[in-house]
Amino acid sequence: MTYHAFHTHGESRSSRWLITCDHATNTVPPMVNGGTLGLPQSEMSRHIAYDPGAAGVAHAMADALDAPLITSNFSRLVIDPNRGEDDPTLLMKLYDGTIIPGNRHADAAELERRMELCYRPYHAELGRLAASRRSPVIVALHSFTPQLRGRPPRPWHVALLHTPPQNALSLAMVARLQSEDDLCVGDNEPYAGHQPGDSIHRHALSHDRPHVLIEVRQDLIATVEQQRAWGRRLAPHLVAALADCKE
Repeated sequence: MTYHAFHTHGESRSSRWLITCDHATNTVPPMVNGGTLGLPQSEMSRHIAYDPGAAGVAHAMADALDAPLITSNFSRLVIDPNRGEDDPTLLMKLYDGTIIPGNRHADAAELERRMELCYRPYHAELGRLAASRRSPVIVALHSFTPQLRGRPPRPWHVALLHTPPQNALSLAMVARLQSEDDLCVGDNEPYAGHQPGDSIHRHALSHDRPHVLIEVRQDLIATVEQQRAWGRRLAPHLVAALADCKE
């Protein structure tokens, strides 16, 4: 059985934009624990397994920007592509109160096997796509849960995560979105910045490439129509924000 750790859409497009979606799916490859992590579908449908709605927004945004898109084809519970190779949360055994049975006995050898199967092919392709474009601008699409267990509701509709000093595009995007009267915009909320070795650090910060990481609240992108609407809404703001950075 042939397994691909990623899907690439629109590679022939000439735009300098490159859209990524690290947590696009809750797929467990058949080579990993027989294709299951021992969790019921109700748990695999939660944010612990992937970023619900993010892939749909990413596709709509890529189409609007005439940009290529890369999406992962494995659950973050298999291995998290948005972590550095030495990050202790790369392979989670407990996530937001849920024990992951299929990861309970995963040792260093199993971690290495999953890195070779999923993590490294995904990052190799992302790196290839970025290197193949002239002056690429990387946009990472994620989604966040409206509320973690035992925590207060999150008010933000959309958020930008960034780390100075290479955050000019993010700051311009924050300003653009904050000009919209109907949006509550998170500026490094509900999380802050980037972590060493994560996708933006690896493919943007380390290469001094302009970039932005966008998070959209999951209840706002639950349907295909909502996902398309958000992708189309965000795309022109990205173009304008990039122009702002050149002034």
